[in-house]
Amino acid sequence: MLYGKLDERRAETAGLLARVLREETTGTPQAVSERDAAAQMYSEQLATLSAVEQGLCFGRLDLDPDRPPPPSIDGDPGPIEGLDQDVLYVGRLGLLDDQHDYEPLLVDWRAPAARPYYTATAASPDGVRRRRHIRSRSRRVTAVDDEILDLEEAARVGATATQRTGLTGEAVLLAALSAGRTGRMGDIVATIQGEQDRVIRSSANGVVVVEGGPGTGKTAVALHRAAYLLYTHRRQLARRGVLVVGPNPTFLRYIEQVLPSLGETSVLLSTVGELYPGLAAHRHEPAAAAALKGHVDMAKVLATAVRDRQELPRRPIRLHVDGEPVVVDRDVVAQARTRARRTRRPHNDAKRTFVREVVDQLARREVDRVGRDVQGGGNLLDRGDLADVRAGLRADPDLRAVLDELWPTLTPPRLLADLWTSPQRLRAATRGWSGADRDLLARDAAPADLLDGAWWSSADAVLLDEVAELLGEDDTAAREAEERKREADEAYAAGVLEILAMEEDWDPELLRPTDVVDASVLADRTREATYASAAERAADDRTWTFGHVIVDEAQELSPMAWRVLMRRCPSRSMTLVGDVAQTGARGGASSWAEVLSPYVAARWRREVLTVNYRTPAEIMAVAADVLAAIDPTATPPESVRESGVAPRAVAADEAGLVEAAAAAARAAREAVVDVEGAGRVAVLAPGERVDGLAAALGVAAGPTGAADPTVDLAAEVVVSEVADAKGLEFDAVVLVDPAGVVDASPRGLNDLYVALTRATRSLVVVHPDALPTVLGRLDAA
Repeated sequence: MLYGKLDERRAETAGLLARVLREETTGTPQAVSERDAAAQMYSEQLATLSAVEQGLCFGRLDLDPDRPPPPSIDGDPGPIEGLDQDVLYVGRLGLLDDQHDYEPLLVDWRAPAARPYYTATAASPDGVRRRRHIRSRSRRVTAVDDEILDLEEAARVGATATQRTGLTGEAVLLAALSAGRTGRMGDIVATIQGEQDRVIRSSANGVVVVEGGPGTGKTAVALHRAAYLLYTHRRQLARRGVLVVGPNPTFLRYIEQVLPSLGETSVLLSTVGELYPGLAAHRHEPAAAAALKGHVDMAKVLATAVRDRQELPRRPIRLHVDGEPVVVDRDVVAQARTRARRTRRPHNDAKRTFVREVVDQLARREVDRVGRDVQGGGNLLDRGDLADVRAGLRADPDLRAVLDELWPTLTPPRLLADLWTSPQRLRAATRGWSGADRDLLARDAAPADLLDGAWWSSADAVLLDEVAELLGEDDTAAREAEERKREADEAYAAGVLEILAMEEDWDPELLRPTDVVDASVLADRTREATYASAAERAADDRTWTFGHVIVDEAQELSPMAWRVLMRRCPSRSMTLVGDVAQTGARGGASSWAEVLSPYVAARWRREVLTVNYRTPAEIMAVAADVLAAIDPTATPPESVRESGVAPRAVAADEAGLVEAAAAAARAAREAVVDVEGAGRVAVLAPGERVDGLAAALGVAAGPTGAADPTVDLAAEVVVSEVADAKGLEFDAVVLVDPAGVVDASPRGLNDLYVALTRATRSLVVVHPDALPTVLGRLDAA
């Protein structure tokens, strides 16, 4: 019945879309806009209805008919849809029965009525007698698991109280955790736990930090929170959109299917390195250089670099304008530069003031020189003459070229490329720096295409955004191009009207086209309009501000990256997801207070996830020793299950290391990959060993330095550095040379902790030298 209603709604929506597209409008801009807006709305609805096909209904609530009225939610005392029924079905979206007073057939998991599905327990049943978990494949139910929350009824039927584990839907949850990985993250909408639900449904106001160890579901919580906020605050967020920021392109590919499966298709997914429009930066950069570029002092360096492009002439520049001598000297330029800087406008905007002041001073000099009345001591030229002189100076190409040289119009890529490739400019912008630090920033010649992502790193992209703030938007070329297009459209429309006016058989009693519209109106009415979604428009607009921003692996961001994100969200409605114990970047966070205090002071709240759903207890026991070495006060998350497979160490000399690791990976693959291809193995190693391991296994290496900056998530075996696996999970992990991992990273133990906690089933550590002391527990395995 539910799928029949889904098909019915899908067919109805497709019919409405087709009808809208077939309809002819009156040709007015308003009619065209309304048609396109309706078409976009129905297209989005159709995409949502298609995305929820798998697992449409995953739960049922049998409610106590004598339950008390539900409390008001978010201060709304009004009725809650569905709570007057004794049986509710919970799924990915809401469906109504239009044949029976529009009663809910299926309640959206985000609706208040569905909340007891995630929060009810035997101790606090919230009026729920029984909770049923439904597992399905395509449109076929494969399993049903019941939880009896009424303790008296549970005693009668011999059911085990759900207080034993504190897990909601334990059987369904463990089945999901034990399933093979597919290379894509799945949603947890059917298995959300109580502590996760609390975070997902928390207020959208302010900054909330969701902290938790590996495997606690931080990423899943963040994505489900995005879906929940769009459902609850759609009117506010649909216009401005939601931005989800991930640590790397591989991670974004890993999570890209989650939000569509939850019925949301308009969220922008991006890395920090992709927020600058037109640029997908993926150059691999040494950790020391990335940390230097991410330091907050770079803001001063870039501001100095911009000011250094506002130059003074070393000697007077002599020109002839309309046959008259003109001298552009240091005093004239210095005064104009000072006045332009005092406007506190961005560089390109302030250039208008600079040019106006130079032209004004030169014009007054010229008027004084030419119009001086030697006998009378006055000036023979009036204000009109002064305006003519100004106009002549402003139009002179030689003077314009001089002013462009002294105060150039700049783009962010041009300024930053000039800074990195010019030793003189770099030295001027980094006064007081050491030569070694400058060498970390210096680059060879820039490419012809200044938006070539292979030349820029993610740290560069952050700086480009900062430079754009300092330069301002130079829209002169865009405005000129728009004006040329408008003139061409009007000329074409005028030609059409002229042809129509030549029609000899036109009935004199009828209005002619020229009686109704002129060329300008006709051009406006026939101009093609585009109506992109908020996410599409935001991706092309650097100055776009979002209604809510979600940042995953937030502990990795540099201070300069935080400046970019805070500009994207002036309302400070943000969800930050991370774990400082997993910080791998040298410039990453050591504490959340340190990150947030410059922007929101102490006005942020922290939520902690404590249950590890990914990592088996056997592996977590090894990882806990590493965590204790990182922070003796930290408490590792509690694993909910055991895999029955103890992690083990394999010793190999340097000559046999690659073959030993390859053999371990092949064995792991045979153990975890099922007949349907589910199950993934990761071989994690220091960067210098990645290529050799990939060659031995016959697979592609990770993205470091490659043209495609992503890991092949569809591969049964993935070989990469630890940094490229951050945020991902695999059935089995083969960790090669743990001591090398520690030595290669500025926060080596943190990277080791990350590597150990990527596996859902088994872990093998292959080492050429003695194991790091923090892995001593492996010796006994």
